[in-house]
Amino acid sequence: MGRVTERRRVVRIRDGVVSTRPDTLTAEEPLEIRLGGKPLAITMRTPGDDFALAAGFLVSEGVLASAADLANIVYCAGATADGSNTYNVVDVRLAPGVPVPDISLERNVYTTSSCGLCGKASLDAVRTTARWPLSAGPTGLTPALLSSLPDRLRAAQRVFDRTGGLHAAALFSAAGELLDVKEDVGRHNAVDKLVGRALQQGLLPLADTILMVSGRASFELAQKAAMAGIPVLAAVSAPSSLAVDLAAETGMTLVGFLRGTSMNVYAGEGRLLLDGVPAPA
Repeated sequence: MGRVTERRRVVRIRDGVVSTRPDTLTAEEPLEIRLGGKPLAITMRTPGDDFALAAGFLVSEGVLASAADLANIVYCAGATADGSNTYNVVDVRLAPGVPVPDISLERNVYTTSSCGLCGKASLDAVRTTARWPLSAGPTGLTPALLSSLPDRLRAAQRVFDRTGGLHAAALFSAAGELLDVKEDVGRHNAVDKLVGRALQQGLLPLADTILMVSGRASFELAQKAAMAGIPVLAAVSAPSSLAVDLAAETGMTLVGFLRGTSMNVYAGEGRLLLDGVPAPA
């Protein structure tokens, strides 16, 4: 799919000098996710890794837990009046025996590129019971290791260099090895693409990993991390109060304002090694 970026004409003003030039922009298109042929959700995303995005979304919704739960994902032909394929509609088929959730009432979720939870009936609807406990996970994480992650995430953002308009999410091992990275116009989509790829590869739960995200750490990102079994969430900006509450409830380590050698640890500080001595739980 070669639709990650698009070109548009812009008027450029620099130090009083006016010129016109083409500019590279991040593509944003809707993706409709269907489950067993029935509409489930619409999200605004950057095209690419659509199957992983759909799979990751269903992990965060508690529908999928392993690759064995998934029969297949296909693009839906005939999505337009003339029958052509827009590659903007995917249909997820569950494996035999996997329960199909009731999507007739409150689901029909519309998600934007900035808010993956718009349309939820209530906050309780997103407090999904996690499949895997986060009480274990890595220990002895050093501030130095965490401090290295934002620059490594930024260095791995290929499309951001061309557009300046994408969020990113990356998975690191507890030793700091970069495992995977995804970019998208929506940070929640980037996380879904990471989790969905991990599910397809049979890697869930993602214990002993660190999820590093650009921007802020919202409740939905903390929830997606918990549902994938990720014990550590780090962000370059601020978390929300609900994200902190969820991290504390689930045993997740939540780090915000991770910039240079500075950071705030909002929950789960017991996993960090501070001045050679583990922080109190």
